[in-house]
Amino acid sequence: MKEQRYGRVVNVSSGAGRSFSLTGIQAYASSKAGQIGFTRQMARELGAYGITVNNVAPGFVRSNSSPEKQWNAMGEGKQEVLLEGISLHRLGTSEEIAYPVLFFASDYASYISGQIISVDGGHHMF
Repeated sequence: MKEQRYGRVVNVSSGAGRSFSLTGIQAYASSKAGQIGFTRQMARELGAYGITVNNVAPGFVRSNSSPEKQWNAMGEGKQEVLLEGISLHRLGTSEEIAYPVLFFASDYASYISGQIISVDGGHHMF
């Protein structure tokens, strides 16, 4: 990318890196916060080479067996509380996480670098 003086780096972290982990996993939240810091630092260092570095921070998405287990362990009451805390009152989908990644990877985002998009239906606002 440096040689070509062009590139797009898109990291995928988590809403836990912006605030806290819903499941109380300290190492997970800490690593995702570190990834967000890494994104900003790399954006600063690589910008001179025409490389943008951005980050997508998804909220809770039932995309594989791990979040599915977490969802089921919450029980109906905690599931309702989670959904009420999301402005759109629903969980997102994998596709809804992929679209901002595609945007950051495209030339439509050619003047955007070091940014984090929360893709969480408005949950981060609370």
